[in-house]
Amino acid sequence: MIKMPDPDRAVLARRAEIVEALRRIVPGEGVIDSERERRAFDCDGLTAYAQLPMVVVLPSTTAEVALVLAYCKANNVRVVPRGAGTSLSGGALPLEDGVLLGMGKFKRILEVDVANRCAVVQPGVTNLGITQAVLAQGLYYAPDPSSQIACTIGGNVAENSGGVHCLKYGLTTNNVLGVEFVTMDGDILRLGGKHFDSGGYDLLGVLVGSEGMLGVVTEVTVRLLPTPPGARALLIGFPSVESAGDCVAAVIAAGIIPGGMEIMDKLAIDAAEAFVHAGYPADAEALLIVELDGCGAEVDHLIAEVQAIAAHHGATSCRASGSEEERLLFWAGRKAAFPAVGRISPDYYCMDGTIPRKEIGRVLNRMKDMEAQYGLRCANVFHAGDGNLHPLILYDANTPGELERAEAFGSDILRLCVEVGGVLTGEHGVGVEKRDLMDTMFDEVDLEQQQRLKCAFDAESLLNPGKVFPQLCRCAELGRVHVRGGALRFPDLPRF
Repeated sequence: MIKMPDPDRAVLARRAEIVEALRRIVPGEGVIDSERERRAFDCDGLTAYAQLPMVVVLPSTTAEVALVLAYCKANNVRVVPRGAGTSLSGGALPLEDGVLLGMGKFKRILEVDVANRCAVVQPGVTNLGITQAVLAQGLYYAPDPSSQIACTIGGNVAENSGGVHCLKYGLTTNNVLGVEFVTMDGDILRLGGKHFDSGGYDLLGVLVGSEGMLGVVTEVTVRLLPTPPGARALLIGFPSVESAGDCVAAVIAAGIIPGGMEIMDKLAIDAAEAFVHAGYPADAEALLIVELDGCGAEVDHLIAEVQAIAAHHGATSCRASGSEEERLLFWAGRKAAFPAVGRISPDYYCMDGTIPRKEIGRVLNRMKDMEAQYGLRCANVFHAGDGNLHPLILYDANTPGELERAEAFGSDILRLCVEVGGVLTGEHGVGVEKRDLMDTMFDEVDLEQQQRLKCAFDAESLLNPGKVFPQLCRCAELGRVHVRGGALRFPDLPRF
């Protein structure tokens, strides 16, 4: 008989102890510890990276979440929160010695308040599910990421997700009124509510986009908007991406704020058209989709204005939707661009960076040079109105070295975004994907200040560690003060 080394025995004993403690907190089928079942949680949408979690726990109540986090804090166990797992930055990548806290059972819409135009939902409700629940009341939830059929509102809050309509209606942070969340200490806190704004520090703004590093959201109050009385979309073909980008800048300069503006390059156009058959112009090198919404007369007027601007910038084709079905078909191609590209390449690496609108042409030209440098193709789709790029770098993971080349290509794209005055991410978050590029945008002082904020919520860096920051620092290393009982408390916030 082979005797197992003592360190391995200790690790297995420690794991068994944690699993048993979690089973006492979340009984029944709420704890997953078999290797086969844990495999379903070993990565998020950034599938190039995978790690089997030590154990998966699936609480169904806020009280259970609080007890799990309190136990992990008391026993120095790291925790990674996870929603639907659609993150594209590795934000929900598990840890081999950490608990994966899945929020998939929190999927109820708790309240629809038509009078106050808001809804209270649990974090496991899908993005699209919110709109579907309130359509009959003439309302909808504005942020609409392409993965809205699957991604959940809790993950949207973590990553501050956007979508094709974020230009006019804002990102998640502009459409969340309040949250209930649990700290690493197991305290249940509430920020904001149904009111428009709250006094004091904007802690709600801090929590939205914090990538699961400050707390675990268990309830979200979202803003609902009245469905526009009318909306039409334009499909505009251009001879180059530069001319399409110039048209975008001209539309905004004219004082027109469309509901959405999206650009796709030739490779993305062809892939999406073959997949969806949306009627995209086959001869266009770039496609601009512009949606105008409002009352009928306003929409007709704006359609004419945008058509004139497009013609002035060399548009080769321009087609307006004639029905709601046609408008949705125009968008179906764009929203299916990611899976469509999967039909023409074994693998692709989806990037996310943001640049000033005026730099679109320059950046895409530089990216063409990078394609030649790395020997890889790149399909481009992006939210043109706010300059949020989503390059799709095509590669084959089965070909030695191609994944590494794709990652290097992606890193150069992000460095270019910062170089021209942009930022590393628009909506996908930093996660592990962009973590080691943070110093291209922030200096040491900037990063230390951000980590001090992290420490105010999670003194021991147990909550989603290894994400966002290039180097993990304990609070003591940052010279942290005013710590009581190992964690900074919030006496002015209500507890439950």
